[in-house]
Amino acid sequence: MSDQIEFDQFMAVDIRVGTITRAEDFPEARKPAIKLWVDFGGEIGERKSSAQIKVHYTPEALVGKQVIGVVNFPPRQIGPVMSEVLVLGLHDEGGGVVLLSPDKPVPNGERMC
Repeated sequence: MSDQIEFDQFMAVDIRVGTITRAEDFPEARKPAIKLWVDFGGEIGERKSSAQIKVHYTPEALVGKQVIGVVNFPPRQIGPVMSEVLVLGLHDEGGGVVLLSPDKPVPNGERMC
């Protein structure tokens, strides 16, 4: 179990829903990855990310999928891509990443509550 945190610390992490508008293979990445462009709505807009999700996803299948991401981390350089959002997922039993997403459509930019 992780160390306990205060509620205010949790609320400082801005976790929102967005829709993948574009996805491309990322052959320059050290580990197999896909470049993502995610629309988080008017307030935040579109953000880029790199995700090691090739075990379960293809770029073509990702377009239109809603995902959950942390939008207030500082940008991070990943090879030639500046990652602007951390898309969230969970490891399956084999170590592949399964993306977190709502089970019903919600407006882009909606904050986790």
